[in-house]
Parts: sequence; C-alpha cells; structure tokens
Amino acid sequence: MRFQAPRGTADVVPADSFKWQRIESVFREVVRLYGYYELRTPTFEDTELFTRTAGETSDIVTKQMYTFMDKGDRSITLKPEGTAPAMRALLEHNLCPTGAVARLSYVTPIFRYERPQKGRLREAHQVGFELVGSSSPLADAEVIEITMKFYQELGIAGTVAMINSLGRESCRQQFREAILTSTAAYLADQPLEFQEKVRKNPLRLLDSKDPSAQEAIKSVPPITNYLEGESRARFDKIQELLTDANVPYQLSPEVVRGLDYYTETVFEVQSTSLGAQSALCGGGRYDNLIAELGGPATPSVGVAMGIERAIIVMDDAGLWPNGNEPDVFVIQATDQAQTECQRLARNLRQSGLVTLFDIDSRSMKSQLRQADKSGAPIALILGEDELAKGTVQVKRLGSSEQFEIPISDVVAKVLELK
Repeated sequence: MRFQAPRGTADVVPADSFKWQRIESVFREVVRLYGYYELRTPTFEDTELFTRTAGETSDIVTKQMYTFMDKGDRSITLKPEGTAPAMRALLEHNLCPTGAVARLSYVTPIFRYERPQKGRLREAHQVGFELVGSSSPLADAEVIEITMKFYQELGIAGTVAMINSLGRESCRQQFREAILTSTAAYLADQPLEFQEKVRKNPLRLLDSKDPSAQEAIKSVPPITNYLEGESRARFDKIQELLTDANVPYQLSPEVVRGLDYYTETVFEVQSTSLGAQSALCGGGRYDNLIAELGGPATPSVGVAMGIERAIIVMDDAGLWPNGNEPDVFVIQATDQAQTECQRLARNLRQSGLVTLFDIDSRSMKSQLRQADKSGAPIALILGEDELAKGTVQVKRLGSSEQFEIPISDVVAKVLELK
C-alpha cells in the first residue's frame, strides 16, 4: 500500500522549500527591526482556550477545530489560530507585566477542518505578531505598517490594507440590532437553527459567502455610523498615521473578522491574485482577550499572515529568485583529483557558495550531465593537467564558454560570475 499526504495537507518538497525559507526569513527580519521577538507555542492546547476566545458560535469552534480526548480524558485541540496560544503563554510566563509593552512574533502551523481549496488547507501555516500592553492608535498603525512592509519586502505589488473599526460594546450592540432589523425578511426564510445562530452573534452574517445573505446585508448601514466619539477619533487618528507612513489603505465597513475577541480596529490585506479568497491576512485589536483568559485587562493588537497565500501570489507574479540550484558544480576529471576537488568544494562553501560534486566518482560525461541537471551556472573541472599546473577549468554551463584560471582565484571568479 502506498500512502499519500492526508486530504487538505501538502508536503513541502525540496524544489519549493526555498520559498518557505524566504518568506519566513523576510518576516523575521522585518519584525526584528521593530523589536518583535519570537515565541513558540505547542501544536495543541486545551480546547477551552479556543471556545472561550474565538466564540462558541464562530465557524472555527462549531465546524473547523480538530478536537479529541487524550489518554487523560482531557479535551485537546490542534491550534486553529496563533493569537490565543500566544496570549496564554504571555500570561503563563508573565511576559508583559502591568505597565509594560511586549512585542511577540511567531511562525506556526494551524489546523482547521474545512473544504480544501487554493490557498486554504486543513493544515496551513502562518507568520504573525502581537503588540501587547498599549492602547495607543500608534500601536494599531504600527501593526498595519509592518504588515504592509512585509509584503513589500517580498515584492508583492498592489496590496492594500482594508481597515474598519468595530467600536466598543455600545457601538457593536447598536450594529447587531441594525443587522437583525435590516435582514429580518431574509432571516425569516432561513432554518430556525441558522436564525438562532445569527441572533446570538449577528456579525457572523457579514462573513457569510451565501449569495442571498450577501444580498440581504447590502441594506445594513456601516458599523462606523455607530462609532462612539472616542472610537471615531481613534479611527481617524489611525488613518492619519497610515497616511503619514505612506501605507495604502481603504475604508472597508464589510471587514469584521471571524473571531469574537476583536474590538475597535480590524483590517485585512487583500490581493486580486487570490480570486474569491482575496485576503492575504487579517488582524486587529483585541483588548478583551487577555482578560477572557484570566489576566488583567490588557490592550493588544496583532495580525496573522498565511504563508501559503503569499506563495500563491508570488508564484503568479514570478517573484522568486533562483531556487535551490547550486552556485557551482565541481567535476573530478581524474581519480587523482578527488582530494583536491573536496578541498576546493570546502573553500567554496566557506565563502557562502552552494557547491556540489559527484561523491561516486562517475565518468566525466556523467558528471557533466549531473551538473547540467543541477541548475548550477558554473562547473569547475580538475584533471591531471590542472593538478600539475595548480589551475582549474571554468565552464559556463549552458554555453560553450570555458577558460582556465589559477585555483587560488576560483572563489573570487565564481562570485564575480554568479
């Protein structure tokens, strides 16, 4: 029997792994410049961590979580998102004492049982970061600015931050009532179970992909109509800060996010390259989350960015540099050259050049074929004549160009040619 990766998962093969490494390295460098440092949390957590924070009516909790009873009869869930585990760890290890500000980042797999499609797998991967301890609008603007900088550093053009504000509780309560009033006729025709779910959390209706639901919510006034004075001033300030930072953004009342813990600012970064699944990432402010986990009231804001979705956009745009191809292939033209070939390969690697050679000492013709298949632009050939003269033949693969140089000049020459 031959096995395959489970439905909704994907292997990252060597031909593609450089893409993941690039995205993760760019992310780590961008957030490092702003003072964010990595936190790693377990792959699974107590189920209540997610039911309490994501919301019992959310699709993540009701449909998508991978939950099981362990051998100690405890309910365990593979983490469906990264923020709640990060905040659990922050509390457990006292990473943000009262009055302090913490900046945390993470790279993590997440698990959601849903219909696999382009850019949406059952095991997906995210990079994300959280700014904890500040209620300033500068914190919101910083998170959005870093997010956009990350995509710019990857070379993704044409992205825009779609921003909205959910206001405070009085604003959201008025908005919930407005949703129910505006969609009353639509809801009356729906199953009772669905009606009950929407009444518990009307904002869920705004996330619906059902065409009739999307038509019904067109008459719902934007939530910004109900913003409290302080929330409106805060949202205006965030826009001012984004404008000053030259961050492209649009006001998007339809952006509400799918988790119950969001308050005030919410945003998505969108790309037309993903079709219907246009959101590259989403985030926002979650001032009540830490209190929900038993900690003190702590203002917080953050974002999670899908790695697979970034790869799709970069694939479509042809944004990748050379992949896993080596810089040079060393060819042993005679058995006596083996030791010198190994020594040369070590020197090249110490200079940061990816170097291959045939460890099985096959024929020179076979080695040249290997060099061509490897994708290396340069082959270095050592035979009896070269050993005697202390030289090496440099061959530009894919062309007829070949020349001889002193072996002491090889590293500098390869660096010049690559």
